[in-house]
Amino acid sequence: MSNIASYVVVMVIAVGVTTLVTRPARLVSLRIGYSAQPDERKVHQHVTPYGGGAAMFIGLCVALLVADFVPALHAVIASSHEMMGVLIAAGVIFVVGVVDDFREMSAPAKVAGQFLAASVLYFSGATMYQLKLPFAGFIVLGPSVLPLITALWVFALCNAVNLIDGLDGLAGGIVAIASGTLCLYGLRLEDLGLLPTTNVGPLIAALTCGISLGFLRENFYPAKLFMGDAGSLMLGLLMSASTMVIGGRTPPASGVTFFFFAPLFIPVFILGVPLADAVWAFVRRTVSGQGFHTPDKNHIHHRLMRLGHGHRRTVVILWLWTALLCGFVLFPLFEPRVNVFIPFGVAILVIALVTWFSPLANRWAARMASDEESREYSEPRK
Repeated sequence: MSNIASYVVVMVIAVGVTTLVTRPARLVSLRIGYSAQPDERKVHQHVTPYGGGAAMFIGLCVALLVADFVPALHAVIASSHEMMGVLIAAGVIFVVGVVDDFREMSAPAKVAGQFLAASVLYFSGATMYQLKLPFAGFIVLGPSVLPLITALWVFALCNAVNLIDGLDGLAGGIVAIASGTLCLYGLRLEDLGLLPTTNVGPLIAALTCGISLGFLRENFYPAKLFMGDAGSLMLGLLMSASTMVIGGRTPPASGVTFFFFAPLFIPVFILGVPLADAVWAFVRRTVSGQGFHTPDKNHIHHRLMRLGHGHRRTVVILWLWTALLCGFVLFPLFEPRVNVFIPFGVAILVIALVTWFSPLANRWAARMASDEESREYSEPRK
């Protein structure tokens, strides 16, 4: 793929800088009391410093500065104000996250901060221009609705990443896999002539992948450093920006991959695990009369641990699910003949997830086990 070496170099720089900064960030966080305290709703049992978000933000800034000196990437950065807008929006959401880590912001204030960051993306042009939906056709988004769609998209992905950040290494690994996939997807579209080579989406995705990988060294179980809301919200914002400028700008096309029927389904797949968890958390808390931001221990990773999986195994399982979903996006792009199998694969995945995690299925299994145990004790012994 064209210029892929440039993107790999920038990603490696992001990995290296973030890795180098994590240790100083941990020491500073401990010194100023910027740490996560254990309680009944958290899995970790020890005081663990935040600071991972700061390390990733520094890695993002340094890697972006280096990218500006790479000829192929300088053209991408200089072609518009979008990359600068993404950096400023990341800074805004990072500050919101730091304040929330220190003071537990109210839900309205936290949402207001996310919408402010989304506004920066919108005014810098780092947003989607068009929308293609199955059976609805191709829709060009006008200025009357685009700010709202941008804000909702940022809100959805920021909170999806934030909610999945409940186990050591989970959010960072999922975002690394998803953003790496998105970078390859965008570069492939450029090769096919379906995206301009100045599209900033692949660069944002490469930077996001790099800072996530650099952070994982200190965050994998047992974690020495947490990203906090400062990191998780920033990763969500970066993913929302990259998905909008790639999926929201793909022109009408057919015969290449199934996802051209609706390009914005791409993030739904590559971020399928955190998005599914966020949707289920919203439904669960709404039905029980709780607020959306009310914490609990009923997320997907909590359920896996209650099924008997350990901390590391649960994280690796969810990484593998993310990698599998990403494969559904990438493989057809390079081998179009497998398009016909995608709907069947998706159906199998949905059935497997519903069977595994549905409360109704769990209650049914528990009832069957109870009935079988009752019959066993009620039968006369011979």
